[in-house]
Amino acid sequence: IDVWNQVNAVLQDSESILSGLQAYKGAGQEIREAIQNPNDMILQERAWNSVCPLVIRLKKLYGFSLRLERALQSLLESLTCPPYTPTQHLEKEQALAKQFAEILHFTLRFDELKMRIPAIQNDFSYYRRTISRNRINNMNLDIEREVNNEMANRMSLFYAEATPMLKTLSTATTNFVTENKTLPLENTTDVLSTMASVCKVMLETPDYTCRFNSEDTLLFCMRVMVGVIILYDHVHPNGAFNKSSKIDMKGCIKVLKEQPADNVEGLLNALKFTTKHLHDESTPKNIRSMLQ
Repeated sequence: IDVWNQVNAVLQDSESILSGLQAYKGAGQEIREAIQNPNDMILQERAWNSVCPLVIRLKKLYGFSLRLERALQSLLESLTCPPYTPTQHLEKEQALAKQFAEILHFTLRFDELKMRIPAIQNDFSYYRRTISRNRINNMNLDIEREVNNEMANRMSLFYAEATPMLKTLSTATTNFVTENKTLPLENTTDVLSTMASVCKVMLETPDYTCRFNSEDTLLFCMRVMVGVIILYDHVHPNGAFNKSSKIDMKGCIKVLKEQPADNVEGLLNALKFTTKHLHDESTPKNIRSMLQ
């Protein structure tokens, strides 16, 4: 129950994190004006004052990714520990399995939004350029107390990713597996492949889908399915795409392709750009061509 409470505290903040990201407008206009008129101090000031609060906001989003990472690792510990099999765990601890699904659902929504906001990287690189320029001028930079250089470096790496939250979770899952040497790898990969096939079955069975009370439930299932596929692909030495994989990739991609294009574009992109083994020799050609 401790794990449930820890993860629940994180999940409770996830909606406000998403709405904060959705409302991100960026300082593009102010930055452009400042760059075009380098000697106009009022415009420099205005751009700087627009960017600083945005950087504080980006720091908050980045901080949330660290909390999410810890939550995921606690869930993995609970869902993979002996003596139970992954299937038994998923049946016994349905509340935790649901939280795991909710983390993935949040992650894919976050990354879908982030992909549509190029302003984030523009704002942040303007911020970093201005900081390094003004260090030379000894300008008093209060913000550096909030975002020191090391933090700014870590944020840079995070926002440079196409899908930063997924990358965070993939790395966390990989670390979980490497740190728990005595735990059989199957314990982790079977939890992931089982969740993928549960989602796939729910999506391809009309009896289920017509019971989904909304498009949201459908999207939830699709996002969770794609999320666990990506984690599996990072953790399993052979990845998710080859013939020996326990995930029926062809079936999963087919289910996604049957949905309205707008709903799945971000998900198909995540499979293309955030997986590790898609372009391996061992990936069957028909699967690769499905994701062209």
